[in-house]
Amino acid sequence: MTTPMTTTPSPVLGALPLGFPWATQDPFLFCAYHDDAYPKGNASMGPQGSLAGRDIGQDFSRKDGWSMYHGETVPGFPAHPHRGFETVTVVRKGLIDHSDSLGAKARFGQGDAQWVTAGQGIVHSEMFPLLDSERENPLELFQIWLNLPAKNKMVPPHFTMLWSADMPRLVTHDEAGRQTDVLTVAGQLEGADAPLPPPPDSWAAQPEADVAIWTIRMAPGARWTLPAAKGHGTRRTLYFFKGASVTIGGTAVQSSNAIELRGDVAAELVNGDVEGEFLLLQGKPIAEPVAQYGPFVMNTQAEIMQAMQDYRRTQFGGWPFGDSAPNHGRDPKRFAVHPDGREEVPA
Repeated sequence: MTTPMTTTPSPVLGALPLGFPWATQDPFLFCAYHDDAYPKGNASMGPQGSLAGRDIGQDFSRKDGWSMYHGETVPGFPAHPHRGFETVTVVRKGLIDHSDSLGAKARFGQGDAQWVTAGQGIVHSEMFPLLDSERENPLELFQIWLNLPAKNKMVPPHFTMLWSADMPRLVTHDEAGRQTDVLTVAGQLEGADAPLPPPPDSWAAQPEADVAIWTIRMAPGARWTLPAAKGHGTRRTLYFFKGASVTIGGTAVQSSNAIELRGDVAAELVNGDVEGEFLLLQGKPIAEPVAQYGPFVMNTQAEIMQAMQDYRRTQFGGWPFGDSAPNHGRDPKRFAVHPDGREEVPA
């Protein structure tokens, strides 16, 4: 009698080229990767030189390798509203000046992350001050939108800082000594310390949600196995944004691709011949209807209309700053001031 052969299913379900923003899967709504080679800063913390040829207020041109976005003097995103979801902002290089309608302020970056639950409504600004007048001011960040389930869409807004030194990291070496570094913004990774707690009303705060946000850096030729997800029905996307090639469970994939992976199997990653960098987003789908209009994400169009009416009427608590694009001065020190007035600085 012949014994039937069994094969391990490939962890790769498919791949899509990266665009702007990056395609996401439920429970994620949006992922933008900003990698701006900003020049030296001027006295106003904006870019030195002329802004001619840019659509100021709507500049996504990447002219000369950078954009002003909605900023007019300093690059970034002046005051704008959100309702019904969360923003997770991971800043790998450079600094962000955050201000919001709760009265919170923060200057963060160089590996820090910020997690804001918009809930029933928040207005915030995110400006990119160019503090160095002698050298270039590179900025690299991810902004990730994580949906909220219907029962939590109207919770009070919440402001959280995750400082770089506090976030768990896992450093491993394969048999040849080649290194892989994993930073865990959210979600437990075996071998790393316990993750920092997400905001209390986040989908990520539900154990069954199995939410993970990890960045992975692999040395040339390094091997590392991404463990299977712990939850049932978890979906995961691996964004391969820097490098040349990677082999995942025997399937070769080129850089600049969003790779959909099975959640129920481990995936061995074998990096190509240059350093590779990845972002992993995973979670159990919320599996509810999504109605979106710009910065508002609800379950029905009627709720979207209500969000627009509420914002026109209340401005989600109003804007407590004199400028729609406030900055926090020339001191590069990172800090946060919480809505209750509590001050916080990284360790």
